[in-house]
Amino acid sequence: MELREILALKSDVIHSIAPSDSVANAVVKMVELGIGSLVVMQHQRLVGFITERDVVKGMVKYGCDLKDAQVSKIMVTEPLVASPEDSVDYARDVLTKSHLGHLLVLEGERLLGVISFHDLAHASLKEANFENSLLKRYIKHWPE
Repeated sequence: MELREILALKSDVIHSIAPSDSVANAVVKMVELGIGSLVVMQHQRLVGFITERDVVKGMVKYGCDLKDAQVSKIMVTEPLVASPEDSVDYARDVLTKSHLGHLLVLEGERLLGVISFHDLAHASLKEANFENSLLKRYIKHWPE
């Protein structure tokens, strides 16, 4: 299964924030949307990525009061990326080895979406269940 197939099942909406916005606004937006990350865009161009983990790391590095700090202060400027043709197995391996939870999917310079570890786990389970169903059907009709 390719990442393109996972993106097709997700909403086309990519939630973003500007690098000049406050960390407080980023946190409020993530909480309201029930998501763990935001793409950081400036002039319709990807400039970074911010996750809940980045907020926590920022609190340790700069102190707990980050509400007025700009997103650019704690965002990741070179996020982990993949192409839509990459496999789910490849993406899962990359996220596991890097201890990250999100992967940006780019086609050239165009951002297609964000895939979370949860998305990968869901796709893997769905694929395993499908294969399991096929195997059970095959065994049930096994010639004697």
